[in-house]
Amino acid sequence: MATELDRDIQRISDQITRAGQMFETRTIERRGVQMPAFIHAPPTLAHYVAHFANEHRDKLFIVDGDQRMTFAEVYDAAAHVAHGLVTRHGMQRGDRVGIAARNSANWIVAYLGVLMGGGCATLLNGWWTGEELAFGIDLCECTLVLADPQRAARLDGIEHGARIIVFTHDGPPSAGLEPIWADGDTAAKMLGVLGPDDLATILYTSGSTGSPKGAYSDHLGVVSGVMNYVAQTAMILQILTERNEAPTVQPSALVAVPLFHVTGEIPLFLQSFALGRKLVLMPKWDATEALRLLDAEKITYFVGVPLMSFELATHPDRDKYDLSQCKSFAAGGAPRPPEHVNRIREAFPDGYPLLGYGLTETNAVGAGNLNENYMAKPGSTGTASKPLVDLAILDDDGKPLAQGQVGEVCIRSVCNFLGYWKNEDATRNAYTDDAYFRTGDLGYLDEDGYLFIVDRKKDIIIRGGENISCIEVEQEIYAHPHIAECSVFGLPDERLGEIPAAVYVAKDGHSVAPDDLKEFLAERLAKFKIPQYLWQTDQALPRLGTQKIDKRALRSRFEDRAEEAGAA
Repeated sequence: MATELDRDIQRISDQITRAGQMFETRTIERRGVQMPAFIHAPPTLAHYVAHFANEHRDKLFIVDGDQRMTFAEVYDAAAHVAHGLVTRHGMQRGDRVGIAARNSANWIVAYLGVLMGGGCATLLNGWWTGEELAFGIDLCECTLVLADPQRAARLDGIEHGARIIVFTHDGPPSAGLEPIWADGDTAAKMLGVLGPDDLATILYTSGSTGSPKGAYSDHLGVVSGVMNYVAQTAMILQILTERNEAPTVQPSALVAVPLFHVTGEIPLFLQSFALGRKLVLMPKWDATEALRLLDAEKITYFVGVPLMSFELATHPDRDKYDLSQCKSFAAGGAPRPPEHVNRIREAFPDGYPLLGYGLTETNAVGAGNLNENYMAKPGSTGTASKPLVDLAILDDDGKPLAQGQVGEVCIRSVCNFLGYWKNEDATRNAYTDDAYFRTGDLGYLDEDGYLFIVDRKKDIIIRGGENISCIEVEQEIYAHPHIAECSVFGLPDERLGEIPAAVYVAKDGHSVAPDDLKEFLAERLAKFKIPQYLWQTDQALPRLGTQKIDKRALRSRFEDRAEEAGAA
């Protein structure tokens, strides 16, 4: 049954998408299929940024340590970079320009400068090794790479086809970005040249099942993804206003996720132009520093991987800080264990936990679960994101399954990426004949249209013919009061084909013996689902650029231990 919040969202969605309203839609053809798109959306990211930077020109936009820049100052700096890239370095329309650096104000200015000069912002994973960076550079045929000194050093002595231009994070953009800085009006000229079909961005898949792929999008796809988030935010702000629960300060967000990841790029960074939202950058995650910034900067929105908001909720010094302006504690990249949802709500009574579901290939849009709906269904990633997303559960042949049946989660919208760079086979396999992107996630829709993710299609463990959901087992491990993080994966077994294994980290000051954890799980899981191997480690679990736990690396690291234990 639809909740009051569901009905409010539908009511406001109907209002803001009516004829003449900002989010009015029309039907366009994409991949041979008719689907909705916004009538009044800017044609490109360059137009989008120019318009909203002017609308909010005097508002504070970026806080990076001691550096504070308004929207107008950021836009002006990006215009200098756009002209410098074109006139000093020969960047041409559609050229792939890699960015390899940590988060900073200068990363943001460099990214905008590439787009405003007509280039394709190619977001290299800042955590990659030199060899991985070189692979990404050559995969997408980057002509230039804008790198900070740390990433540039990783590329020393490694062959690749790009020219490296080093920039720094310190000081004003005119100093840190001096190698790509020039006076001129390239950005203004490009507004009359660039269109929705021009190449905009390339982001890299996480590489959890092999080498990363470069997912490329045109301006229509990225702008549509951004504007779909803006529409959702407008709906929620209207609801909070009607309830007298809206923030009373400038919208603001803490940037604790990498900007080279789609969560950092689209819903967090790019959406902020339309919202007039301040972004406070954190170079490195630290829960204590995050609490300080949430208080000092009056942050209204927090997003990170699930573990981050849980660390805030359980931090021993949480009550020392005023977090009353923060109305949303969002998570993406992985589902939250249901046990965590109530803990977060209890810790932050002035705000709500949220969960978003989207992928690199969908430009971050997909589904969302928020506020009281999330409290009621904490295991769900929510409903399809209005007004553009069409969410379906399909079988292996691309045919729809009945409500409640488990199949592959598939997403169709104008926001979806165009393809994987120079990989037509992978692109073709990623889509159904009627333009649904195959996410690789297994899930089902309940009677209210709420999506429940069961597992990754490729990560289901099949033990002697029995399917085991890694997510289900992980959720039960997280239910243990002393577990901080864990990962469950399959290991090969001669007799059963696969067996479940788990690696886990205990909370500070605690230790959980494997036998004790097995005893705990025995009361919550069928015997065949309990991991045969349980390893406690005091090291943080390895993560991909998306901040998802790197199961592939864990499996590789612990497979030898299982073989040794079996031989013994």
